[in-house]
Amino acid sequence: MELLRIDKILSSQNIASRKEIKSLIKQGRIKVNGQTVKKPEEKLDPYSCRITVDDTVVLYKRFIYIMLNKPKGILSASRDSREKTVLDLLPTELNRHGLFPAGRLDRNTEGLLIITDDGDFAHKMLAPKSHVYKLYEVTVDRALSDEDIEAFKTGISEGGDAFKPAGMRITGERTALVEICEGKFHQIKRMFHAVGAEVQELKRIRVGELSLDADLPAGSSRELMRDEVVLALSRRRAL
Repeated sequence: MELLRIDKILSSQNIASRKEIKSLIKQGRIKVNGQTVKKPEEKLDPYSCRITVDDTVVLYKRFIYIMLNKPKGILSASRDSREKTVLDLLPTELNRHGLFPAGRLDRNTEGLLIITDDGDFAHKMLAPKSHVYKLYEVTVDRALSDEDIEAFKTGISEGGDAFKPAGMRITGERTALVEICEGKFHQIKRMFHAVGAEVQELKRIRVGELSLDADLPAGSSRELMRDEVVLALSRRRAL
């Protein structure tokens, strides 16, 4: 059992800043198990205690996991001094300290992006040795063939990088589903470039067994349920 300061607990849940929490404590507006908190440094177990702010119960979550349907033109970064990032798209109730995108989608790549403050989860999802596959919808500038499928299946080298074998399923003359378990810089675009095709549209629709919510508009987000977090770490392949 880990005991945490009450001001740290509440600030981590996006209730208020630690300075504001100190003021709330002075006003007698924060209680633990029905008793008014007197000091911000008071320590407790957030999982076993009933914490209220203005009589509203605070449900403590150590980590948060968010599904974002990333639109084009947005940076997959925590912050940028000049441009809008994926964190800027989050609603106030989800945007708390320490969040970061678990992996990156290029500026003009859209689709499923997971945002979290759980570094261990992100590492498990992204490390190639974890074999968590990501599925993409791709549109290119030429007709695709079985030769392209075989090239991806065998493994492709481009620009000094050797990419692991990838799955491909052709869905139209110039469209395909592509599945990879790596996340090297511009990987899918570079793989297609190596076989003489240029990517025109790219969208991630699945991570592990977690699929992009079809009811989530571009630019919108929602918190993942516990079973969905588990799905995002699945090793099962789609192709």
